[in-house]
Amino acid sequence: MILCIDVGNSHIYAGVFQDDDIFLRFRLETRQTITSDQLGVFLKGVLRENNLEPNAIKHIAISSVVPSIDHSLGSACIKYFKIEPFWLRTGARTGLKLKTKNPNEIGADLIATAIAAVQQFPNQNVVVVDFGTATTYVPISAGKAFLGVVIEAGIRTSMLALQLNTAQLPTVQINKPDEVVGRDTVSSIQAGLYYGQLGALREIIKNIKQEVFNNEKTVIIGTGGFSSLFEKEKIFTVINPDLVLQGIKLALEMSLQKR
Repeated sequence: MILCIDVGNSHIYAGVFQDDDIFLRFRLETRQTITSDQLGVFLKGVLRENNLEPNAIKHIAISSVVPSIDHSLGSACIKYFKIEPFWLRTGARTGLKLKTKNPNEIGADLIATAIAAVQQFPNQNVVVVDFGTATTYVPISAGKAFLGVVIEAGIRTSMLALQLNTAQLPTVQINKPDEVVGRDTVSSIQAGLYYGQLGALREIIKNIKQEVFNNEKTVIIGTGGFSSLFEKEKIFTVINPDLVLQGIKLALEMSLQKR
């Protein structure tokens, strides 16, 4: 079994693979000051609560965009699982051609989703839209070239910005409102969040198709926490919430082939 972990700014998202199937998924809120013992006890506890013995884990693979907890997480893997984890970082074998000015700036999670995207849609132009703390758009060519990134504030980040920078606007449940014009404060914020993100989605994807792929056929993959919110808008070819974990696993398998 393989334990794959994606450390994001908001959550640590993890999954256990048996062959190509994920049969356990779980999350933990990302905390900057978490210790290796807290992480180790949490990971082993989740496995045991789901009737999995920790010693059944043979490999651990990690992508992280939060360097401050990398040492604690790596130490937890060694102390509690006796496993030196694989880190998806610059220099790892990915099968991608990184066509950016500074590949070291690319988030490991973006690399992971791109790896999985080209594996699932070979020889096709792809755009991966990942809804996280930031909403990101990554175009990958049919020749496996990672062509760059568009980054905008994520939908929850936008909501928190409103709450933190105004005197009277509250946090709200993020969902699609019944009407585009709200009739109270909550529905007004929901409308702005939903239709603001929807408009950005349509405009950015349209321009990527035109400017990057010359209007050629392009697969649009939605992933991340809020991708399902836009499922009925006919934007995505497919929605795959596990794309990052699948990419981390593929990167691990490529690294093992090098040995």
